[in-house]
Amino acid sequence: MPRRAWNTKDEHQYEAIKESELDDGARPSEAKEIAARVVNKRRREEGRTENKRTQGTGNPNTPLAERKRDELYNTAKDLEIAGRGSMTKAELVRAIQSKRG
Repeated sequence: MPRRAWNTKDEHQYEAIKESELDDGARPSEAKEIAARVVNKRRREEGRTENKRTQGTGNPNTPLAERKRDELYNTAKDLEIAGRGSMTKAELVRAIQSKRG
């Protein structure tokens, strides 16, 4: 959790979400993870993160063609596909499919 970059509002949101998850019966580790993900997502959406490409790799049950380009980029990065930075969404889809076989 990159909490060193969080401001006071982020910390309060984190604690409130964590407590809510615990009240709903989540395990402490789950509650912490959920709270951190929500706060980090809000920070990303507000443009307060260094890396704007922190979209994850998308839902693995979603077809590649339906994922966002940044999700495809992150998948290509995980697969160590060279030249991924200059590829279009369609090129990323093809490269990922060929790499996965």
